[in-house]
Amino acid sequence: MDHIEVAIRPATRASPVRIKKLGHIVLQVRDVERSIRFYTEVLNFRVSDRQETGGAFLTGIGDHHTIGLFPSAGASAEKPTEDAVRLNHFALQVDSIEELFDIRAYLQERGVPINFQGRRRLGGHTSVEFLDPDGFHVELYCDMDQLGPQQRARPMGAGPRIESLEAARDSPKPPTW
Repeated sequence: MDHIEVAIRPATRASPVRIKKLGHIVLQVRDVERSIRFYTEVLNFRVSDRQETGGAFLTGIGDHHTIGLFPSAGASAEKPTEDAVRLNHFALQVDSIEELFDIRAYLQERGVPINFQGRRRLGGHTSVEFLDPDGFHVELYCDMDQLGPQQRARPMGAGPRIESLEAARDSPKPPTW
């Protein structure tokens, strides 16, 4: 991909943008059909639309599409380096830690390698994280701290992050701070 430098002028007023939610992501993948199988069979999305160009839209939460999958003609078999400009990950919310336990077991049954499980220190959410067939990092999480317009973030506690669902369950975070 060519590097494009964009010069942004200094602001003269506050931004009017007020995001309501992350609407969708679009991924360029090596094999659209393989990715459709992964997202429908493993993550329970369904195909909402197909394009003549080979692309597909998937839904899982009511919007027409949450994930778009399109073929990448120039896809390399090599995974981008960790310091490359790339999508780091995307996260999808689930209802509860109990659901995360069931999801973890299901992913393990399917042979999907898990990269992380436990509670993050920033945001205080509990998650299970893994890679899709093209190496995109997917995070399923619950219980993210919610911040009002004037509310400060939870102070980051001392010590390591919690690295298992069991430890997250057995060490609940304080509801207020």
